[in-house]
Amino acid sequence: MTALRLVQRMKRDWMHTGRRPSGLCGAALLVAAHLHDFRRTVKEIVSVVKVCESTLRKRLTEFEDTPTSQLTIEEFMKVDLDQECDPPCFTAGLKKKKAQQVCIFTRTASEEEKPSKSFQFTQMNVS
Repeated sequence: MTALRLVQRMKRDWMHTGRRPSGLCGAALLVAAHLHDFRRTVKEIVSVVKVCESTLRKRLTEFEDTPTSQLTIEEFMKVDLDQECDPPCFTAGLKKKKAQQVCIFTRTASEEEKPSKSFQFTQMNVS
């Protein structure tokens, strides 16, 4: 039942868009198993759902970025969050765009700190 609730929440957080369901199911099974003290390894889950280990880890990382992952077990079972998250590809695009803007800002700031060539030539003529 917990794995089903996890998958429903993942769908609400747009994690299912553009992805095969087996990766989401694997992540939900692993989290649900750990919540109920069934110690399953990633390799065991991978052999059942037939996805790559890196895919399963990506889904777990994406789920970690959602507000649902911050809930306790009791809160998760009782509370149904109304808010939804943006799709992981959207948030990754925002992070990439922000990193590019920071890079451009630092590049322009470093160019402003360098003296211009005309200034260097006037100093050499004076000496």
